[in-house]
Amino acid sequence: MIDPIQPMEPKLSEQIPSGKDWVAQVKWDGVRILTYSEDHLVRLFNRKKHERTYHYPELAEISRFCKSRSVVLDGEVIALEEDGKPSFHQVMRRDNLRKMDKIEAVRKNVPITYMIFELRYYNNRWLFHTPLVERLKLLEDIIIPQPDIQLVSSYPDGADLFRVIKDHDLEGIVMKQLDSFYYPGEKKDVWLKVKNYKDLVAVGGGFTLNGGVVNTLLLGLYDEQGYLWYIGHVGTGKLSKKEWRDLIYVLQPLIIEEQPFVNRPQSYKDVLWVQPSITVKVQYTEWTEGRLLRQPSIQGFVNRPPQECII
Repeated sequence: MIDPIQPMEPKLSEQIPSGKDWVAQVKWDGVRILTYSEDHLVRLFNRKKHERTYHYPELAEISRFCKSRSVVLDGEVIALEEDGKPSFHQVMRRDNLRKMDKIEAVRKNVPITYMIFELRYYNNRWLFHTPLVERLKLLEDIIIPQPDIQLVSSYPDGADLFRVIKDHDLEGIVMKQLDSFYYPGEKKDVWLKVKNYKDLVAVGGGFTLNGGVVNTLLLGLYDEQGYLWYIGHVGTGKLSKKEWRDLIYVLQPLIIEEQPFVNRPQSYKDVLWVQPSITVKVQYTEWTEGRLLRQPSIQGFVNRPPQECII
């Protein structure tokens, strides 16, 4: 079986490049999943090389959507809301699942779509030094689109695509050079992501209660010396009322006496401090002059090591 490797990542950019040597793709808000298939064996891994084969069993049925049995596909698993927009919160209900005996029930409640945008291995050879334009052509030849399996389209004009993304309030776009190679585990300026809204993954360091229900989570990021800095609080977002109620059972065992932040949050009474161990993806509009998040909202809980949440 092919050993999993870390995928290539796009660099963040404020500018949208133009020209015939660039194509634009929608940046889908989901979970990066790589499909490894060889000799009838299929395994799925995320960007950190953690296995997800049992989380997304529908993708293991590779013969229904791929003509080659020796491939490594790279893509984003998304879950769509009723309005057709991807929901990071919903897909994390699948990705955070730990009791695999519940997968069939969750699978029915949270159907997923696999948005394939890259081919890294084909017919027993790696394609790292094959130009993107050829890799995309190979993908078109071997992938059979299904309702839950789609090829990510490429567009010649990034500025036009970004206007459409903004109109539909989607995450952003990725610009890619057509003659570029694939650099596993690296960030190269041949792939550039341009975001419509800002987000980050932060660490929970405290919370407040209202009637016994968690109503605010205090967030922090680490600096390079390993100190946790308070960056704001969040009490809105994608969590349901039940999830806010159940959050107390996650946080209660983590309660500690001393605050974990090096800078004390202002204007907060009755805060319960917790060991910094849970991580959450939040959207926000901007940073204030005091280095706090403005209008953050929870998108979902993620399985990222807290020490990786760096300022």
